[in-house]
Amino acid sequence: MAVRVLVIDDTDHVRTMLADMLTLDGFDVIGQARDAASAVEVALATRPDIAIMDLRLPGTDGIEATRRLREACPGTSVILYTAYLTDEIRAAAAEAGAAHCLGKSDGLIELERELSRLTLHLMRES
Repeated sequence: MAVRVLVIDDTDHVRTMLADMLTLDGFDVIGQARDAASAVEVALATRPDIAIMDLRLPGTDGIEATRRLREACPGTSVILYTAYLTDEIRAAAAEAGAAHCLGKSDGLIELERELSRLTLHLMRES
């Protein structure tokens, strides 16, 4: 069973690169979104297992988008993936329901590692 992933980032090339990388790694990228409203809309339509959420989104930031997505789809784990990671952002993301926060500077290998950890957790719950 491939883990279903939704990628949310306002930068087209970042979103496409993440989706391509995750697909090559065997994840089922079931959707992409560029802002909070479309993220919730796509999540409701596709019910992803994991959402990768950027912090800086147009309109509503990734913290509030995480809160909205988790309210709409409580079964979806959210990884906040941002270039602007601070202790305050980590705390706010956790309060909003994010499963984990990663800095984009940590690189794709760390993101893949966290996705694998969440995948194992999802498989144990099934």
